[in-house]
Amino acid sequence: MSCRRPGVEGVLFDCYGTLIDILTDEHDIRTYRCLSRWLLYQGVRIAPRNLRAGYLRRVQEAADRTGERYPEVRVEGVFAGICADHSVWEVDTERLGAEAARAFRAASLRRLGVIEKSRRLLDLFGTVKKGIVSNGQRVFSEQELRVLNLYNRFDFVIFSSDCGYQKPDPRLYAAALGRMNLLPENVLFIGDNRENDVTIPRRLSMQALHVEDAWRRYGA
Repeated sequence: MSCRRPGVEGVLFDCYGTLIDILTDEHDIRTYRCLSRWLLYQGVRIAPRNLRAGYLRRVQEAADRTGERYPEVRVEGVFAGICADHSVWEVDTERLGAEAARAFRAASLRRLGVIEKSRRLLDLFGTVKKGIVSNGQRVFSEQELRVLNLYNRFDFVIFSSDCGYQKPDPRLYAAALGRMNLLPENVLFIGDNRENDVTIPRRLSMQALHVEDAWRRYGA
């Protein structure tokens, strides 16, 4: 195999905007009205506007505490704290935090579907090692991949919430390369963000294509 023109032995995909077409609105007060009503039946009373303000504040505070340049938080932990502070009877905050995170995602969701050209890319790469590296929350992002029949098509999935930091932190890419056990130059990264999914992977000696370029190159 030529060192200058290496073959593709592994492919890493971004998730949102690459494999999954999604639209959410985490600022719309309607999202928090829906979640506030749902929480009431779980034993947590908090008004929608207070819920929105508290959620956004706690996310920022949690991110600041990480000390990371590209911080990531686990939103189920944020919701667990909200539930603990506003419960009207004793609740299992860890369990409820995860359930509240998924209810929040459902309330904020406006569109969800597979990007068909990228599904065809998966078919074209066949048995090549495949992984996902995504700035996402495992608590609900894994569910979205599973319900769209994508999760089991990959050898592994790394979400930023697993790590406490987001792309373009090089540690995420290094973790993926470690899981593949391949040389960087033999791995192709495909995504929709030119900085996170093209520029940084190339800087780390990987091959990389914007997802639209990948569709054209591979005829998806």
